[in-house]
Amino acid sequence: MDALKNYACGQWVAGADKGTELFNAINGDLIGTASSKGIDFGKMLEYARAVGGPKLRKMTFHERGMMLKALATHLMSKKDIFYKISWATGATKIDSWVDIEGGIGNLFSYASLRRQFPNETFCYEGETARLSKNNTFIGHHICVPKEGVAIHINAFNFPVWGMLEKIAVNWFAGVPAIVKPATLTCFLTEAVVKEIIASKIVPEGALQLICGSANGILDHVINQDVVTFTGSASTGKMLKSHPRILEESVHFNMEADSLNCCVLGSDVNPYKPEFDIFIKEIAREITTKAGQKCTAVRRIIVPEKFVEDVHIALGKRLAQTIIGDPNVEGVKMGSLAGRSQLVEVREKVELLSKSQKIIIGDFEKFDVKGADKTKGCFMPPIIFLNDKPFTNTDCHNIEAFGPVSTIMPYKNTEEAIELSKMGKGSLVSSIITADDSIAKQYVVGAACMHGRILVLNSECAKESTGHGSPMPMLVHGGPGRAGGGEEMGGKRGVFHYLQRTALQGSPTTITNILNNYQYGAKHKIKNIHPFRQYFEDLEISETLITPTHLVAEEDILNFAELSGDRFYAHLQPESLDGTIFKRTVAHGYFILSRAAGLFVDPPKGPVLLNYGIDECRFTKPIYPGMSIGVRFTCKEKIENDKALVAANGKEVKVGIVKWMVDIYDASEQSVRDQLGVEGATGETVGIATILTMVQKKKQ
Repeated sequence: MDALKNYACGQWVAGADKGTELFNAINGDLIGTASSKGIDFGKMLEYARAVGGPKLRKMTFHERGMMLKALATHLMSKKDIFYKISWATGATKIDSWVDIEGGIGNLFSYASLRRQFPNETFCYEGETARLSKNNTFIGHHICVPKEGVAIHINAFNFPVWGMLEKIAVNWFAGVPAIVKPATLTCFLTEAVVKEIIASKIVPEGALQLICGSANGILDHVINQDVVTFTGSASTGKMLKSHPRILEESVHFNMEADSLNCCVLGSDVNPYKPEFDIFIKEIAREITTKAGQKCTAVRRIIVPEKFVEDVHIALGKRLAQTIIGDPNVEGVKMGSLAGRSQLVEVREKVELLSKSQKIIIGDFEKFDVKGADKTKGCFMPPIIFLNDKPFTNTDCHNIEAFGPVSTIMPYKNTEEAIELSKMGKGSLVSSIITADDSIAKQYVVGAACMHGRILVLNSECAKESTGHGSPMPMLVHGGPGRAGGGEEMGGKRGVFHYLQRTALQGSPTTITNILNNYQYGAKHKIKNIHPFRQYFEDLEISETLITPTHLVAEEDILNFAELSGDRFYAHLQPESLDGTIFKRTVAHGYFILSRAAGLFVDPPKGPVLLNYGIDECRFTKPIYPGMSIGVRFTCKEKIENDKALVAANGKEVKVGIVKWMVDIYDASEQSVRDQLGVEGATGETVGIATILTMVQKKKQ
């Protein structure tokens, strides 16, 4: 019998006592023991802050993203090891796929986010705030990594995904982590952490593991730390109210089990394809991971006239579900994760039975294939019917964390919304309907009580990830009973591990701090056209002051003919009465196009192509007889790790450059002012951000 080890302060160490015995959920065999006795949690936190934190904070977002990508690739190459171990948690191959490859997929997803962040150790957020009349004093928000540690206290049901979906975010933000998986299934988490540490892809101190109890770890947290918890609401509330959490104002994110619901739209009858979609979705949610998902459907809300149809169809589908050893061919549902879970679920089923009746399933009468159900932790799907869900409310308050759900009727969409809210807050709700007006009514009415809503119909069913699948780029969490927390969510999740600080100063100072050009900052003028320079040589604030162009009536007529844009304001002076225009005005897109003609350098050079326009607006009309010029400024440089494949098949390393195209009114400027270093101060008439792909000097 092996003792699982903890990874603390750079070493693998076993607990000082025997600890908790862990068993195979399929056959009841003893796997090993887990203990953390004798481990100094305070030193673990100090080690993370002193060793892991500084190393991660020195890395840029792009470097952290590439680290996640390398780790994901490495773990994917080791996935067969994890699948073999996952079987002992009671998981089928599909269950394990969600847990293992779904978790690794989170690493890949957050690695791809690097392109949305600057190649800096920090980032900035939102728009510039203009704080003064003459724009000499502005504000912005800078976000830097917290100088603490992320403590993740995870549930038993997803020992891999539960860890990777969280550490992907805190590592990308630049914060180290201590992971405390549920002891029941920590043997699988330990196997993954061993591969992470052995790979040496992440810096030392970036990850530590506690397999046994973590009781007392919160005594050592400080205000720079972040604590996340996934599990029961009662445990979460206890941890959230820990005196140290309150004293230090530690950010605490809670994702609690909730009574999620799935609604069959009133428009869907048994003959519509959406009815079959509904039955398949419900059956999948009940049997996947043997119902042990925080997002599983616990309440099945059905139009009262179709309750019997749903009962019959669901019963037939669940009857086809073979329960047993996942290694045996044909088995579709494994066991619960442990004996303690089986006992707890049975207790909750007994409580629910007092106010509603079981219509599908029997704890005593079910078959198990390839295993002994007296040794393993097996149970059949249990479906209740509650025909008075507004008065018999146990189904809205008691959760059996297994393959257990309740069918309940509703009369109209308003009632369906009310029933969904009676769960007092959930991680997810779904509605299956072919009527978008019903979907809208439900979403608007129910959204305040649900962290995510899936609207499912025949158009998206084939590619839908399903009711129970949170996605890395969308938030995972929910209000009320669900804990009020928020995980993942793409960029949103990263900011939980960053300190947002309001920054005030002159445009030039803010530019130099953020390394992102702010409108009104001083320009850097060089004696070389910016399109003649490689990516590495370009500097933020570097500006080209272009020659000017006198806009003529002929320009407007020619552009209208070329583009086909014959909008009345450009060609019909007799139609301008009551408009803001004094006379026919130049097309905005002509102004932008002519601006490009002023700042583009025609000969072949390091600039390879126009990559697009991020934003563009026209702030003042340009009439014939007015002149325009351009202040063309290097605004931001974005690293790009994907090479451009040229027409000849060769790869060319490139970066992306954002340019501020500040088109100004040059009508009253002298030639000297227009071309001088300190000149070209005319009023902005149009502004855009364009992107170019620029070749790197080093190939």
